[in-house]
Amino acid sequence: MSFVRSNVTSQEETLVEEAVDLKEAVSEGWHIVLYNDDHNTFDHVIECLISYCGHELLQAEQCALIVHTKGKCSVKNGGFDELEVICTALLERDLSAEVEPT
Repeated sequence: MSFVRSNVTSQEETLVEEAVDLKEAVSEGWHIVLYNDDHNTFDHVIECLISYCGHELLQAEQCALIVHTKGKCSVKNGGFDELEVICTALLERDLSAEVEPT
């Protein structure tokens, strides 16, 4: 098998790599913010964070406590498309959450 060298210069390759890096950085600049409410139990919030955000038990407990005491907590970082699905699931479980830029 032989490879044909394209006419792409190293400068053009660098520009493409930088554009990809920038796109990844921008697409990952989102987080889900969970807000406090007066009707969900700690157990329900913890269960949802484990089920939908992939938290371990201790992390979910800590986030639930932060939400309770501070009024909100960032519970998951990532790309918008990924987080939108997770946030929708949290909203369907009656939690108050939004996807926001970091």
